[in-house]
Amino acid sequence: MCGLVGYVGHRDAAEVLLEGLHRLEYRGYDSTGMAVLSKNKAKVVKAAVRVAELRELVPDKLTGGIGIAHTRWATHGEPTDANAHPHTDTTGRISVVHNGIIENAEVLRAKLAAEGVEFSSETDTEVLAHLIARSQAERLEDAVREVLSDVEGTYGIVVLDTRFPQELVVARQGSPVVLGIGNDEMFIASDVAALVRFTQQVVYLDDGELATVRAGEYRTSRLDRSTVAKTPTTLAMSVEDYDRGGHETFLHKEIHEQPAALDRALRGRLDERFSTARLGGVGLDAREVRSIRRVKFLGSGSSYYAGQIGATLVEELARIPADAEPSSEFRYRNPVIDPDTLYIAVSQSGETADTLAAVAELKRKGGRLLGVVNVVGSAIARECGSGLFLHAGPEVSVAATKSFTNMAASFVLLALHLGRVRDLGLADGRRLVEGLRRLPDQLSEILAAEDAVREVAHKYAEARHMFFVGRVRGYPVAREGAQKLKEISYIHAEAYQSAELKHGPLALINPEMPSVVVIPADETFGKNLATIEEIKARGGPVIAVTNTELPAGLADDVLFVPRNEVQLDPVLLGIPLQLFAHHIAEKLGRDIDRPRNLAKSLTVE
Repeated sequence: MCGLVGYVGHRDAAEVLLEGLHRLEYRGYDSTGMAVLSKNKAKVVKAAVRVAELRELVPDKLTGGIGIAHTRWATHGEPTDANAHPHTDTTGRISVVHNGIIENAEVLRAKLAAEGVEFSSETDTEVLAHLIARSQAERLEDAVREVLSDVEGTYGIVVLDTRFPQELVVARQGSPVVLGIGNDEMFIASDVAALVRFTQQVVYLDDGELATVRAGEYRTSRLDRSTVAKTPTTLAMSVEDYDRGGHETFLHKEIHEQPAALDRALRGRLDERFSTARLGGVGLDAREVRSIRRVKFLGSGSSYYAGQIGATLVEELARIPADAEPSSEFRYRNPVIDPDTLYIAVSQSGETADTLAAVAELKRKGGRLLGVVNVVGSAIARECGSGLFLHAGPEVSVAATKSFTNMAASFVLLALHLGRVRDLGLADGRRLVEGLRRLPDQLSEILAAEDAVREVAHKYAEARHMFFVGRVRGYPVAREGAQKLKEISYIHAEAYQSAELKHGPLALINPEMPSVVVIPADETFGKNLATIEEIKARGGPVIAVTNTELPAGLADDVLFVPRNEVQLDPVLLGIPLQLFAHHIAEKLGRDIDRPRNLAKSLTVE
């Protein structure tokens, strides 16, 4: 959520900032703005508009080589011009952009108001600008450090001070900040997407760290004033990764990138000799694997649903008790941290605040951790230290597609790895390795039949509500399918275990309530047929997603996927549901890549 950009160097800062904001639009936002130091004054332009409209508001005479910018997703205060970032102090000397939430903002605000400060916004961020301006510290870095020592909450901030026209000060606590290193110029962003056009050399700040950035140098330290050396890393991505590549939406592009993305996730990880998975990043030897008594997956949204797939796989293949839990709930219920439990933190961005907080709680209590993320250098990757990278490539659209598919496949690899150390036989291991090798081509086969999915999607585009149902391996797929539909089409959709329909939700079935039934050819097949019969008996239309033939006329519409091993069904069955949601949203004219009220990387709780 939100995006911040900073620049200091020889270029026109406004153009760099606008390009950076454009690259961050996918994160979700409701207002935008910038401050550029021009003729020793900070010129601020901000409004509750899109980046393209902000560009029209920026005057041609706004020139200068240093500035900051922001896309805001509202937390404190409605999306208005006044609440847009940057925020300044009363004199206009200090300008601040901020991602995160200052939890004690009201206390600090009341204190400032008692001292006569008048506020121009409802935001928590404006408090920071006034506090920094009132500091008596001689250096901007010291003023920021002093103010942050009184702040509770999360932040990624960039501060501009007209008294120091050659530098910016940045700090991080729970919200990502990355520095881009150029030739006599420096860039700052909340996401590398804003940097790839300008540089491939980056430095990631960790929580509790601060940096003073000048055109030709940067200096990093901790909030306690101790110095910290940061080693630059090279980005394994390019600006082309953030272009639509001929597709009308990033979501459509990313759906079609899944065969290649899955091939990357599997490459070098399939062990033919021992019929297992090579997972060097997991860092668990055979003795440690055999000591695991339970596995718990922690994630939010699509990552949580993928974790449910992972839990089912671990129980089935490794015979280890496993479950999945929303990371947002984990630390608030004062969980018992068992040293014999393996905790797996799942996050596409690697910066999800709820999951990062769960990781911090686990580390504090000595939990055994693995991270499963898509972004190298992300906070969860660094905090966990070991785990799996998804190798899905940059995912720009807010709705997860290729990252979810790679999560599901990665959990097959993990369950196979654990199972082969424990009780999974060689023949079953070989069967799964061969099935995994077939997956990328099977994904391509599903995508080649997109026209059939589009036709079905358009048929149901006017529905106001839908049910998605499935059993065992199919239930997390149903949950993810419902999530895709509601988040990009705004059609109300709910997911249930198939058997739960008759315990209440069946009362809602009628001819205007379509049901999407996930029905693989597994041990639940007969039960799923009975579920369809229950729905049809009450006049409900049925769209079946399956890998086998159904009795003639049972379902109103059928979306087919190829047959593979039953443990791999969730990887394949989810693809038509992504296309189904996309084409319904397209038919309804929705802003598919930027659904309302949502953000790609949720860095606040």
